[in-house]
Amino acid sequence: MPDTSDAPTQSSSELVHYSVSDAVATITLDSPANRNALSRQLVTELFGHLERAGAADDVRVVLVESSGKVFCSGADLSEATTEGMEVGARRIVDLQRLVVTLDKPVVTKNLGAVRAGGIGIVAAADIAVSAEDATFALTEVKLGLAAAIISLTVHHRMNPRAAALTTLGGEVFSGAEAAAYGLVTKAVPAERLDEEVAAICASLATGAAQGLRESKRILNRDLVARIDALGDEMATTSARLFASDEAREAMTAFLSRKR
Repeated sequence: MPDTSDAPTQSSSELVHYSVSDAVATITLDSPANRNALSRQLVTELFGHLERAGAADDVRVVLVESSGKVFCSGADLSEATTEGMEVGARRIVDLQRLVVTLDKPVVTKNLGAVRAGGIGIVAAADIAVSAEDATFALTEVKLGLAAAIISLTVHHRMNPRAAALTTLGGEVFSGAEAAAYGLVTKAVPAERLDEEVAAICASLATGAAQGLRESKRILNRDLVARIDALGDEMATTSARLFASDEAREAMTAFLSRKR
């Protein structure tokens, strides 16, 4: 039988794709209909592909990217307004913990927009590379919410003054500013993004499996402890805020404007 281990896995209904090449597992978010919002399906598929990459002997590095300019728009507000966020919030805590504890380095690449919960994925990654003119925003405060579950990783990465400015203001900031704030590792011109990420992944892939695993555990020890200590509290807080009348009214108004 032919070796198909490096072939992309894709079906017409999946929202997240997986492929392996040169010891790099590429996980691609591909849900343009809702701007890669963190729906139940997308989170479940992303979780599964991360676990698959973690268990694969032919993978040294995991790259998470998007098929379009929007990396991730945050929580799926349509689901949140109809079904609540109790289960979803805990699942996103688990997703961040999986990225942080995966035995292989996780790299994120974003060309364009990252919002709210999507920033938690970027912050959980070991290395995050952004286009300089990409845009970020912790928009929760505008909807009567708080950046609760993603504060576990975001506030660990960002310097405190930047965290206060972006969390309380909810305004858009650039990839270049995200690098200055400590949220991303580096920001480069958009036309150099693919080249830069490819070079970083190739360099990481030269590491020995044990060296990568143990080095990452040392680097992320404090972050894992933070997630384990505060994860339940932040998930409960997030679910409570999503269920509040103020937030439901704001989210409904936002969704109505989008239509």
